[in-house]
Amino acid sequence: MEKYEVMYIIRPTLEEEATKALIEDIEKTLTKSGGTVVKTDEWGLRELAYEIEKHTKGYYVLLNIEASPEALEEFNRTIRLREDIIRHLLIKEDH
Repeated sequence: MEKYEVMYIIRPTLEEEATKALIEDIEKTLTKSGGTVVKTDEWGLRELAYEIEKHTKGYYVLLNIEASPEALEEFNRTIRLREDIIRHLLIKEDH
């Protein structure tokens, strides 16, 4: 399994409980498909560099994960379908 960093931004209008539930759901999606969440780092609500879908702020979450290509494909598919995630970026870590 390869190591990756995933940064995603959650819509700022989401309530706190719904935000926490979304973060847990994203992690469960990865673990169900065979990946592992090494670390979750919630950066919280921050200003965006530019407006995204009429939002100027977003709730940032950084994940360090280990995943196979198949688990990563399923994770990417799921995260793209979530309407409450306004941006995401996945980067492979160097060894």
